[in-house]
Amino acid sequence: MNLLLVAEQALNGLQLGVMLFLMAAGLTLVFGIMNLVNLAHGSFYMIGAYLATYFTQLTGSYVLGVLLGLAGTLAVGVAVELLALRTLYEREHLDQVLATFGLILFFNELAAILWGRAALYTTIPEYLSGHVDLLPGLRYPLYRLVIIVVGLGVAGLLWFVVARTRLGMLVRAGASNRVMVAALGVNIRLMYTIVFGFGAALAGLAGLMAGPIYVVQPGMGELILIEVLVVIVIGGIGSIRGALAGALIVGMVDTFGRVFLKPALATVLSPAAAQAAGPALASMLIYLLMAVVLALRPRGLFPARL
Repeated sequence: MNLLLVAEQALNGLQLGVMLFLMAAGLTLVFGIMNLVNLAHGSFYMIGAYLATYFTQLTGSYVLGVLLGLAGTLAVGVAVELLALRTLYEREHLDQVLATFGLILFFNELAAILWGRAALYTTIPEYLSGHVDLLPGLRYPLYRLVIIVVGLGVAGLLWFVVARTRLGMLVRAGASNRVMVAALGVNIRLMYTIVFGFGAALAGLAGLMAGPIYVVQPGMGELILIEVLVVIVIGGIGSIRGALAGALIVGMVDTFGRVFLKPALATVLSPAAAQAAGPALASMLIYLLMAVVLALRPRGLFPARL
């Protein structure tokens, strides 16, 4: 097996993993702290991609587009929490699922109205394009390396905030016993708004970084949301550490499976059978992994410790 190919795919898996983490971190915090099932989390991923693309084209600056896209996604997240979700905290999860599914339909149609149903393609700025020579014979896209660095940096910052700051202490306390925290004079509603808004901003960050790699189109958030839910189940609901571990595991398994499973099957099956079974099995790997984790550790790998 080509070691350079393995190294390149490991970087691809790491890049996918950190993007899944940005999505999973916000979603697992919202569920773990607010006990809210938010199926519309993928919509913030889409909103971040659209807003960053729009503001980049409007201002001519990629940096301004990213900053305005993040700020816009944060504002949308806060508005959604205040206007649509605040009344759902005491409701059953089925009510939350139905309400947030309605938000998915709303945001998809709103994006189609504002920007059309055709896919938008964004370009990487010149200073982030090109490749970096990591090893002799291994050249890797600079933009994907930037995504890895930003994702790992955000993971470290998020850990510091949750584990080492007063806000993080309140977040962890609210996740454990929100009634007691409210009785001590903490504005739980305001804390919920802050957590939800920044969770939406993290999803928007993942979306705006994905925009130049993939395409920006209505409904793009639903596809990645499925993988994010797998990440949360594997890592443990409500756990930032679990979200990071689950995201990296899913990113690696998915990437290596899609690249190496078909050649591996070809060594024991006929080429036609390997061609037919390889892609199908590769797409199933993360779900099979989730089933194994649930069978062995029903609460996930790192449950419930923020």
